Amino acid sequence: MPASLRQLRVFLAVARHESYTRAAEELHLTQPAVFAQVKQLEDRLGHPLFERVGKKMFLTEAGKVTAEGARESLDAVERMHMRLADMKGLRQGKLKLAIVSTAQYFLPRLLGSFCDANPGIEVALMVTNRQTVLARLAGNEDDLCILGTPPEGLDVIATAVADNPLVILARHDHPLVGERNIAPERVAREPFILREPGSGTRLAAERFFRARGVSLSMRMELGSNEAIKQAVIGGLGLAALSRDTLAMEGRTGILKVLDVQGFPLLRQWQVAYPRGKHLSVVAESFLDHLVANAQAAVEAGSTPLDLPGAVQVAEV
Repeated sequence: MPASLRQLRVFLAVARHESYTRAAEELHLTQPAVFAQVKQLEDRLGHPLFERVGKKMFLTEAGKVTAEGARESLDAVERMHMRLADMKGLRQGKLKLAIVSTAQYFLPRLLGSFCDANPGIEVALMVTNRQTVLARLAGNEDDLCILGTPPEGLDVIATAVADNPLVILARHDHPLVGERNIAPERVAREPFILREPGSGTRLAAERFFRARGVSLSMRMELGSNEAIKQAVIGGLGLAALSRDTLAMEGRTGILKVLDVQGFPLLRQWQVAYPRGKHLSVVAESFLDHLVANAQAAVEAGSTPLDLPGAVQVAEV
């Protein structure tokens, strides 16, 4: 007998988590039930799909082939259901998104308006760091990913949907607040609070200063924009962050944008998916929604900035 869709879904959950227990939690099943589904699938295919090395679980070569085929099969079934629903005038289905953490400052507004217009759509949203988004993009785990420019070597289709300027932030009473046209060399002497290695904002900022022969003095490394803003408010140093993170603090005036030569660095938000991927009806519709409305959503939640003289950059 052929493999069932249920077995493929259970198998992919185990492969994603590398754990029967965590897959069972996600699927709201017992661990023995998950194990039994995978065992039945292995028996039907005639190949072991997982192997253990120490305490870690890995896909076998047959498991990798099966995972690729399972994703394609389930995607095809999902597209079929969506298209049938669309023919009835009922846009239904699932939308799976992965976004870098900075995008959380504008994306919910876009999701809200999209879901209001399409109440039958179920959304799964993962907010994480850039490295994880890139890994999920490479593994074709989501319908769409939102991040800065994908690195070279990753074969994807990317569409720019909105501006994403990078600014230098300081506490409102910092000595550099109010100065005009500050030299990058002067700013680099100040202690900085930076995102984790691999972050798009950190890569762009470090590359900017490195091109001018200076390096940033890191006082602290934090893994979230909110933590960095609190550190700047606490007087621990300056930060290079997306303008989109300033929704509240920029309006209250507790954080100020420094007038640094070459800043803001002009970047763009990108929506990306693997080349060759067949987008579902829902994913195509949401991509159109982003292209039409993302810039307005970003501007609605951001502190206005004067951008003349900014430098156009792309993330590595």
